Amino acid sequence: MLKVTDHPEISVVIPCLNEEENAEAIARAVIANVETMTDDFEIIFIDNGSTDRTAEIVRGLCRTDARVRLIVNTRNFGQYRSPAHALYQARGKGIIGIAADFQDPPEMIPQFIRRWREGADIVLGVSETKSGSKIYRGIRALSYDLQRKFGDYPVVPNATGFGIYDQKAIRAIADLNEPEPFVRGMLVETGYTIETVEFTRPARAAGKSKNGLFSLLDFALTGLAYSSKGLLRAPLYFSFIAMAAVVVTVLGAGWSIFFGQNARMWMFAALLELQFGLLFMFLGILGVQVRLISDRTRGTPLVIERERVNFQPED
Repeated sequence: MLKVTDHPEISVVIPCLNEEENAEAIARAVIANVETMTDDFEIIFIDNGSTDRTAEIVRGLCRTDARVRLIVNTRNFGQYRSPAHALYQARGKGIIGIAADFQDPPEMIPQFIRRWREGADIVLGVSETKSGSKIYRGIRALSYDLQRKFGDYPVVPNATGFGIYDQKAIRAIADLNEPEPFVRGMLVETGYTIETVEFTRPARAAGKSKNGLFSLLDFALTGLAYSSKGLLRAPLYFSFIAMAAVVVTVLGAGWSIFFGQNARMWMFAALLELQFGLLFMFLGILGVQVRLISDRTRGTPLVIERERVNFQPED
């Protein structure tokens, strides 16, 4: 008989967006691995406005297994707010976050639980991915370097949130009341100890990844300034364009020197572009902070739910 409790030992949170090809498989894989450690657990799927059959498939899982729960958002609330909302709803003593696309291997779950039972507050999986172009990997490395040098609470490099968190760490994050919670940075801010476990990131099982070059850029910007959207972030993108222009102009100067021409105008243009790039960067960061103040004043919820399945009425 399946064990269903209001406060299980383990909660597993699985954010979803158009994961109809993976939803059932990831649920079965997670259940198989958690059951090697305990039968007292819950799985919470949160569907962030999928346009495919993801929610329908998870509803079917909920009908056959009361330990599987589902939250369906009214729309896509972004890759920070939706997963954080699900983490806050989890009632387990230890809370695991895992992606639905199998890029986080479920086979590591027993190791996470063991480390947590031994006293670790937070255990994060860390992967040095070798996928993507050199440009993609370069921007990724640059983003972590910027966060380490300039961020008040730098994130753990190459940790995407896959791991286990003690309930007290999640409650501490929730109490920070961030309008757009950057959980990876906030974990460090809480001061709870973080342990890491290295793993090799496998290829995606099915479907299409939602995280591309611009998602990585968004992670980098959020890590520096916590969050913002819309026009207030536009100066930051202009600054990246200006910096790219600097690189092109410097290459042009090198070309001129190589062919014995005067590179003075090239260098003047590069200096001018650099000044504009730095100006837009600082304006963008200032705009991000203004937006953050605005969001905190508004007190908006992380998400608006359309429905819940297999939750108790008081949840």
